[in-house]
Amino acid sequence: MPLDRSRPSARQVQDPTARTPGQHARGIVRRLRMRTLVTLGVLAVATALLGRAEGWRHPLFLGSEVGLLVAIFIVSRYVLPLVDRHDRGATGEERVGGLLEELSAAGEGWYVVHDATLGNGNVDHIVMGPAGVFTVETKSHPGPVRVARVHGAVLAQALSQRRAIERVTGERVDPLLVYSRAWVDRPLARRRGVQVVPAGMLLSHLQRLPARLTPEEVERAHRRLARALAALHPPRRHRSASRVGWPSRR
Repeated sequence: MPLDRSRPSARQVQDPTARTPGQHARGIVRRLRMRTLVTLGVLAVATALLGRAEGWRHPLFLGSEVGLLVAIFIVSRYVLPLVDRHDRGATGEERVGGLLEELSAAGEGWYVVHDATLGNGNVDHIVMGPAGVFTVETKSHPGPVRVARVHGAVLAQALSQRRAIERVTGERVDPLLVYSRAWVDRPLARRRGVQVVPAGMLLSHLQRLPARLTPEEVERAHRRLARALAALHPPRRHRSASRVGWPSRR
């Protein structure tokens, strides 16, 4: 039975290093869709009730119809493109995360942490292994991508992620900008210290790099990252049965 990545398991909720690829983006998609459906549903029901109560030609009903049409226009013009963008982003993170999971499953001393939040932004993937520590910022742009024209804000984001993970792990971090489905004109080229990699070359690139960390150093970096994430995202405590229900009076 395939793993359902749309909702986190209990372990993924408790352990911030066990999050699934694209979990944050997928959650945004889910919330946006639900809020859109609820909003349109409430407006539609309110319009129908108003028509039945006041009459189908009453100005209030006609005004509510106009409001419903305006809401539908706003949803189609602004909300649906936003949902689609987040959905593409989540799909790209899931694809790249699946590739990285193959790396960690190979048993060659690699750790992969997905969807890590350290207080000032979200890191799509953090990879630790014999070749070093890497941050992976995933982009789902369809391409083509010209390395010389990668937007400065994207590079600044990758560099900011590198600094944050370096502070936590105490190791040098190499930032990778990975395009999940785009053609890249100069694969593996660097711009401002950020290496641009098409997803199809990611695993072979990491596996070909020379080793520069010992297993002990990799393990230590992973422990430090796990502690930092746990400090920012403490495990949720489940309410006991005695506390479920009406609150007691004080």
